[in-house]
Amino acid sequence: MMAAGRLSFGNITALAPMVRIGTLPMRLLALDYGADVVYCEELIDIKMAKCHRVVNEVLQTVDFVAPDERVMFRTCEREKDRVVFQMGTADPDRALIVARLVEHDVAAIDVNMGCPKEYSTKGGMGAALLSDPDKIEAILKKLVTGVSIPVTCKIRILPSLEETVRLVQRIEKTGVAAVAVHGRLKEERPRHPLHLHHMQAVARALSIPVIANGGSLDLVKTNMDIEDFRKATGASSVMLARAAMWNASVFRDQGPLPLETVMEDYLKHAIRYNNHAFNTKYCLCQMLREKVESPLGKQVQAAQSSAELSEALGLQEFYQQTQDQLQAKRDALQTSSQPETLVMDGDVATMAVRFERREYPPHITPKMFLLEWSRKEKLEKPLYEMVQRSQDRSFQSTVTVEGKRYRSTLWEKSKKFAEQAAAVVCLRVLGVPEGRIGEEDSGLVCKRKREGEGKPNGTAEEEGSNKRHVFETQQETDDQKKSVGVENGERHKQAMTS
Repeated sequence: MMAAGRLSFGNITALAPMVRIGTLPMRLLALDYGADVVYCEELIDIKMAKCHRVVNEVLQTVDFVAPDERVMFRTCEREKDRVVFQMGTADPDRALIVARLVEHDVAAIDVNMGCPKEYSTKGGMGAALLSDPDKIEAILKKLVTGVSIPVTCKIRILPSLEETVRLVQRIEKTGVAAVAVHGRLKEERPRHPLHLHHMQAVARALSIPVIANGGSLDLVKTNMDIEDFRKATGASSVMLARAAMWNASVFRDQGPLPLETVMEDYLKHAIRYNNHAFNTKYCLCQMLREKVESPLGKQVQAAQSSAELSEALGLQEFYQQTQDQLQAKRDALQTSSQPETLVMDGDVATMAVRFERREYPPHITPKMFLLEWSRKEKLEKPLYEMVQRSQDRSFQSTVTVEGKRYRSTLWEKSKKFAEQAAAVVCLRVLGVPEGRIGEEDSGLVCKRKREGEGKPNGTAEEEGSNKRHVFETQQETDDQKKSVGVENGERHKQAMTS
């Protein structure tokens, strides 16, 4: 499958891109059972272009995280040489931005030119591209010349055989590595028969690999049918969608596994990689199909968390063991982190510290302590300056106290956390208490403020009243909840895409 380090699309069997299905657990399951290549679900370029790349040391994954902390795409070393990133795009420049963002973590880039659903066709993406061959050519040429990995596309057929052949020949000239063909018109649905003669004509017309898709309902029910489908279409490779969604063991040469076994294997991957529970439940329900109203199906449908899904499938022990292992990794990473060292960056005192909300009492923040200390020392109130990093929209703050400047070298996901981190650096450099849990009472903040009681003292000054303390603390807590989603995906929407 690998030609000179590049993924080859000749004579392969692939997991097709499927929205809400093709997330990391399903891709890994397909690889377990014998798939040669796996496609992720279609991800929209506008959303992906806003993501930043995060190495998740706990899960041992690479996560592409949106500004609202949703994990849009998660991958891992196991699939790095096998996973194809499919994007929805109608803009060559934006397509290239996204392709370059992910190119070192995936094996190839695919452009969706076949999905007929509205979420894909709006904005001229998906099957809407079929009526604009000039744009198809522009997008593919931009990608082929702009990234170091193979580029492919997935299309549907056009109304006439001649139109279809002309289109794929034009696509081939852009330099793509392969073309996947779903043998139906964009208006047709799975109940409509495949147009095998169109697929055969495409295979004859091209010198690059053609990947046949669309045979799950009628032509591919078992692993033995895959080769027959390949021969019937004349294609060099086969891509499976619904047949794999219903039972991914269709990729097994040794024959299918019982559905319950497949569901358990899938759920283990979902637990191991902290897949969002609603996405996991959706995939399990698709596997159950007509059994979704069975006792097991009803229990799966009623589940609201990964723990409850584990209980439904009898994997409580595996779930708990995995959670314990992940927590142990978190603890080990925190213990092994580098000690905080003061480094001067010009006239700014810097330290690599992060504001961890859980380390402080509910109504206490480092900014509050720094403000009270400044008042006690009869200094002007601390002045905070904010900058935002364009590539991932993270924040960094510098605080000035008595003419000296302090900041953390670590970037934060919110302005408030960035200011708190700067305050932490200042307090630690000055040797002033910062209010952490377990810290001896310094007397800087009175008991009424520490306990969040009493009436506001009526100033507009930042953190100058108890009411503002409580408000800001709540905002910080909300921000912290958002930031947790980078690791566990709990804010990940059910579909992960539009």
